[in-house]
Amino acid sequence: MLKEAIKAKELNPLQRVNSFQEVVLGYTPQEAVKEAKRCLQCKNPTCIEGCPIKIDIKKFIYHVAQGDFRSAYSIIRDKNDFPSICGRVCPAEYQCRKSCVLTPKDAPFASPSAINIHLLERFIGDYGIKNKLNLKHNSSRKLWPSKKVAIIGSGPAGLTCASTLAHYGVKVSVFESLHKIGGVLQYGIPSFRLPKDVIEKELNNLKRMGIKFITNYLVGKTITLEELFEKDFSAVFVATGAGTPSFLNIPGENLCNIYSANEFLTRVNLMGAHYFPNFHTPVNIGRKVVVIGGGNTALDAARCALRIQKMKGQKPNVTIIYRRTEKEMPARRIEYFHAQEEGIKFQFLTQPIKFIGNKRGYVKEVECLKCKLGPKDDQGRAKPILLENSNFKIKCDLVIIAIGFKPNKTFLQATPSIKLNKKGYIVVDPSTLQTSLKGVYAGGDIVKGEGTVIEAMGMGKKASQAILSYIS
Repeated sequence: MLKEAIKAKELNPLQRVNSFQEVVLGYTPQEAVKEAKRCLQCKNPTCIEGCPIKIDIKKFIYHVAQGDFRSAYSIIRDKNDFPSICGRVCPAEYQCRKSCVLTPKDAPFASPSAINIHLLERFIGDYGIKNKLNLKHNSSRKLWPSKKVAIIGSGPAGLTCASTLAHYGVKVSVFESLHKIGGVLQYGIPSFRLPKDVIEKELNNLKRMGIKFITNYLVGKTITLEELFEKDFSAVFVATGAGTPSFLNIPGENLCNIYSANEFLTRVNLMGAHYFPNFHTPVNIGRKVVVIGGGNTALDAARCALRIQKMKGQKPNVTIIYRRTEKEMPARRIEYFHAQEEGIKFQFLTQPIKFIGNKRGYVKEVECLKCKLGPKDDQGRAKPILLENSNFKIKCDLVIIAIGFKPNKTFLQATPSIKLNKKGYIVVDPSTLQTSLKGVYAGGDIVKGEGTVIEAMGMGKKASQAILSYIS
């Protein structure tokens, strides 16, 4: 058996920074079979325990190894409606691959020898779309054709719930506040990680199933929850996400050219701002960009900014400031390595304390303090401790703040009767995801806070099963 997993081909860093073309190119059929044959087919497959939606990983990989891609696709689709998407964006190194027996038990993330489960899933998902297996798998069973369910939000949780309900013949209407379906898949993830055509192919399949999508429709403003039930919906699934940005609340944060990562990425990913003036939405890109944060959102924003600098003929100059060390970064390992390859600089153990502007009100510097790591906090992460008199400044003309998100509030403010926890997220029954309101269910980031795409999909699947039981 090969000691290390087979790597997928990638675009050369010098080439890929000039466009938004997908970086990881995926497996060929031959590479997929070869990688699948590395699997030990364990008697007790621990990889499944690491998967939030419990895909039968052992079984689907067995079929890949045999070259039986159709059977592998069917096995994955029993749990995951969007394998082409998950195979690209799932943090497998912290989930299924970390749980692979080829990764040492105490390792913080997957070892190089762990089976590349996500790449095999991506290959099978793409194979299914190419061979129209997704159309056959989604044929409706017509068990509840007279029932109507409303889905609020079209991100991973909402789409998964909609897909499962439609599979059973339920009439599903998905209400989306933006002009495009997909939620965070559309506005949050750059196309060099998740190409838009992959999303569109999956969405087109959902439309063929009879799911009705209503865009530019803000539930809580355009219509209330009570009015939805008056329109004869039997149940409602709330999947409005956590898209309200958090800020540092330090002096100078209102200076010009300081963006939240949410706004910056939405302008680029959803509105095509990097192609301005061919698209109508602009985005300012400075010659010295600073991104604050250490998660996937921060890396996505930094890598987008660097590409736009290159497309505008500028010398790339993007720095990520993070208050902990590289080891504590919550971002995916592969995204961190890709960012390094592309020339993004990292300033670790650094905490911004003040933004400084020029006479015109535009940011020109960020003042920082150095940090050291102290005891672990209640989440098990080392707490940064500011070092007195360690002040220094970093020159910049654009800042992107990517330090987390809070719940989207429009629906919640319009529905005061729904129970929330101390952090403002919806409280649900963990076994059914039903809220404090009868017939109303919730899932995804609006319930658990910032999570992964696969976790949101798992909640959408769980809620759909509870809704089917409720409406029957």
